[in-house]
Amino acid sequence: MTNKQGVVVNIGFDDIDSPQGGCTTHFVSELIIKWSKKPWVEFIDYPNLIRLAPGVPWKTRGNGGLVVRVRVPDEEKAFDLYEEAVVEVENYVREFMHPESHPALAMVVGYPDKTLEWLGHKAVQDIIPKDLLLRVIDKITNLHKDTRIRGYRGLVGAYASIGVTLRDSDYTYELIAYRKPEYWGKPRLVDPLSVKNMDLALKGKTFLNYDHEVDKPLITPHGPDPVLFGIRGEEPEYLVEALRMIHVLEPIDMWIIYRTNQATDMHLRQITSLNEAYIYTGIRIIATVYSQPRRIRGGHVVFKITDNTRELDVAAYEPTGGFRNIVEKLIPGDIVEVYGIIRPPSSNHGPTLNLEKIRIIKLAPRYKYVAPRCPRCSARMESMGRGKGYRCKKCGYKDPNAKKIAIPLPRDVTPGFYQPPPRSFKHLMKPIERFGREKKEPPKRLYVPWYWKSS
Repeated sequence: MTNKQGVVVNIGFDDIDSPQGGCTTHFVSELIIKWSKKPWVEFIDYPNLIRLAPGVPWKTRGNGGLVVRVRVPDEEKAFDLYEEAVVEVENYVREFMHPESHPALAMVVGYPDKTLEWLGHKAVQDIIPKDLLLRVIDKITNLHKDTRIRGYRGLVGAYASIGVTLRDSDYTYELIAYRKPEYWGKPRLVDPLSVKNMDLALKGKTFLNYDHEVDKPLITPHGPDPVLFGIRGEEPEYLVEALRMIHVLEPIDMWIIYRTNQATDMHLRQITSLNEAYIYTGIRIIATVYSQPRRIRGGHVVFKITDNTRELDVAAYEPTGGFRNIVEKLIPGDIVEVYGIIRPPSSNHGPTLNLEKIRIIKLAPRYKYVAPRCPRCSARMESMGRGKGYRCKKCGYKDPNAKKIAIPLPRDVTPGFYQPPPRSFKHLMKPIERFGREKKEPPKRLYVPWYWKSS
């Protein structure tokens, strides 16, 4: 992908935005356009958009960090680039600063060491307290530097995004198109029918861009930020093809392709015991349905699972739509694999797994019990009382040892994977359609063009 001369520099960013406007990806995109004009800057990867643990209660907006990975001639140039980034961050947050934002950036020279990689993957799955973050930073063997405008949350994302290199783990791509400033805050002018047609035409190449159940595009956000739309897919060339198929009725200011851990289930830990499950984290585990699923107020469907060590509440919430109908068909004894994030307990329930996907592995038998037939005349017999056997009203035959007969009933659900509709998906949730498409190594070269800016 590149020659091996020079110094590799990773610069991570997080929380450079606010609910009132601005966007970390927009800021990074503007920075990339500027740096692309420097002849001594060589991009060695697409910008990485790394989504962090979605269950963390004090997460940043979007809960993801971004990292730009480049090669420069020497360490002096690396620090020049970093100091330029600091100035640009300060200017950007001056316009979009919010009291709850914790803008930060970090630089790491060279390929991230094992300590930083550990932090990155930990942050995708779990809470990173301030004291843990500071201890990890002290142990980083790479030359590094960081700047935080306020607080520490953004610093977690800045360092964690650098640590998640996506070199030996699955990844996808997202093409994000941005609006011209005069359109910020106004309704987005994207033709929904063109998004639908694109989604149908590129099925298997793109994903989670349209919900056909409710006939609704999923690529456009709703806030005042600069993002016009984002297209998710398997390869950069598919995203550029999709871009050409979408009819946009306002000018696009620029677009950038990100390599990302979105739609990979990277946030889920594979565990073998419910004793390993704890709140705010994502898990996947094979367990047995312990209680009959029931629909409660609000339309949520809840049930319990067990692995013979403990029980855990599971909920398919109302926004998951028809997915709840599948969950309701489970019965105690079914063997399932559940995927999801554990929410903390409340006054009404214990820790609860927010169900993101389910694999039904084995169905328990289901029976209805009926009175036996008379061995003499074949008429249906009637009970003589609890534990007293059955008698035939027709011919008078009695059998004090007779018991009800179990008749197997068909189940109206089959083993396999089930998931909510696309509109219910969060950033890291992996759709079933991606199973078997996992990537094992980084791209060998960057697709051209992977960014564009209007003149």
